[in-house]
Amino acid sequence: MTPPPNGVVLYGPPTSGKSTTTTALHHIDPRFHLLRKLKVGTGRAEEYHLVTAARLNELRQAGRTIAETHRYGNTYAIDRAEIDTMTAAGHIPVAHIGNIPDLRHLVGRDPWLRVLLWVPRQVCEQRSRHRGDADTAARLTAWDETLADLQAHTDDGFFHLRLHTDRISPKQAAGEIAQAFSALTRRPLHQEPPHREDAGAQPAG
Repeated sequence: MTPPPNGVVLYGPPTSGKSTTTTALHHIDPRFHLLRKLKVGTGRAEEYHLVTAARLNELRQAGRTIAETHRYGNTYAIDRAEIDTMTAAGHIPVAHIGNIPDLRHLVGRDPWLRVLLWVPRQVCEQRSRHRGDADTAARLTAWDETLADLQAHTDDGFFHLRLHTDRISPKQAAGEIAQAFSALTRRPLHQEPPHREDAGAQPAG
């Protein structure tokens, strides 16, 4: 018998809505919390634990890091202890993962609800420019890499959910995810999710 998932992992290209969907999930059920990654580098800090390269190496040597990624000139990793602390507190970790090998490293330890969030390349560019990214070209390169990653490392059954976030709102996407997690765990939500609109949840192409 497959054990229930202890968290949600959101996979998708830049601007696919991982952060906004996570916020919407927390509003639906306050047990959902972002799993903050370790980060060595510059740029956005609000969703990360900023650490020095030396500190990351200490955690790496102690066997605490999972899914170490290098992108945009930065290094990102997940701390195993962060997951344990969150689950012990009754929280449901929501991880953001940018490539399938890292995702497999994460879910290989425990079962997770796997969700693909997708937007077309032109939408990625539009959203990146609209929010004022200084590295839109790098975001588009990451979009290309994500598509190649999907084609090389997954099949149609790999993700539990595949959602186009340019076709549905963050609230609708979060509702789909919360319902799927509740169904797999057989645990009721703390709050009723928004009405499900099946027409908006199409498989990613």
